[in-house]
Amino acid sequence: MKSPLPDKIDTLFINCNLATMTGNALSIIKKAALAVTGKTISWIGREKDLPVHLKTKCQNLIDCDNSWILPGFVDCHTHLVWGGSRSNEFEMRLKGATYGEISKKGGGIFSTVKATRNASKNELYNQASKRVAALQKQGITSLEIKSGYGLNLETELKLLDVIKLLDENFPLHIEATFLGAHALPPGFANNSDGYIDLVTDTMLPQIKTQGIAKAVDVFCEKIAFTLDQTKKVFETAKNLGLNIKLHAEQLSDSKGAALAAQFNALSCDHLEYLSLDSAKKMARHHVTAVLLPGAFYFLKETQKPPVDTLRNLKIPIAVSTDLNPGSSPVHSMTLVLNMACMLFDLTCEEALLGATINGAKALGLEQTKGSVKIGKDADLVIWDIDTPADLCYLAGLTPLKMVVIQGKIHHDNNLKP
Repeated sequence: MKSPLPDKIDTLFINCNLATMTGNALSIIKKAALAVTGKTISWIGREKDLPVHLKTKCQNLIDCDNSWILPGFVDCHTHLVWGGSRSNEFEMRLKGATYGEISKKGGGIFSTVKATRNASKNELYNQASKRVAALQKQGITSLEIKSGYGLNLETELKLLDVIKLLDENFPLHIEATFLGAHALPPGFANNSDGYIDLVTDTMLPQIKTQGIAKAVDVFCEKIAFTLDQTKKVFETAKNLGLNIKLHAEQLSDSKGAALAAQFNALSCDHLEYLSLDSAKKMARHHVTAVLLPGAFYFLKETQKPPVDTLRNLKIPIAVSTDLNPGSSPVHSMTLVLNMACMLFDLTCEEALLGATINGAKALGLEQTKGSVKIGKDADLVIWDIDTPADLCYLAGLTPLKMVVIQGKIHHDNNLKP
């Protein structure tokens, strides 16, 4: 079935190949053309099916020189705003220091919390801006950023303010997630219930009033928060109209994924220890599985997520950088694609779907982001590759020619005018 003809075209891409990421497949169209009108995609198909007179009507005709167009990457799980650095801990670990030993010397997540609390909003914004700019130049056009390095009301609000500023000042789309229940702060030692009370009674209502965070996340794990504590956060979040996400089954089977499914969570993330029973509940409630191979690699983990179970249950599989200072200081989606294939045994097609349409599903954005389809946002990347699989095969290489976000060109590496 041919696409309907738009009344006008602002930008027309010709001499291209498309991987549209529709129908849970690459869904390739070769020798294609793609039209953009305003902020959205207005026509796709084989170039020979595009009426010649429409080429004369477009304001901007771009010859892609047989390059590939894919939807922009959706990086659906990051902790991108933080203060300080933990490169010294990386060196300590290489010399054999354990996480516990590093923590006793003032390291670990609490070193990041301390640095983040001490940093000004401008300092955090300037540091995070460099990270956002790097991701955007690599073809990421939608991005989730979690709070969680404040662990008190003042700093969590500061982090969300920074995320809002990033969204306002960068063209890529940013979703903010509140992760106040990330770890137990030092002031609440042996009083985790008291801290959860602070999250539910004080922080969450303020977060809702602020209006920037659309979702709430929890680290449900033996080193973080219990199932009952997680449930209390979820109940409060749902009552406030916020979406649910969860760090689940990374280090053990806490049954968190099953709980999140009961709350119709957008996603459960990590999932190395996911049980069959919890996976079935995720499938029943249409919860996306987010795999984070960067953390698996960086922490030298050995327990792989049950990819075959996810496949068999037809659970959408997303992949993401998990960019953070402690367990995944990974700034490259193409490197993550390679890791997803090599460490988790995903196919190239599965990995690419994971970084596009399934990443969008993990954020509730699949109606506007993540695939090349008429009416969707024109978030596109033109790649200098021979086949989409090159983005997984050429580890860490980002051979892009152009990034388009909502119809506007933001990075152009000299495509033919």
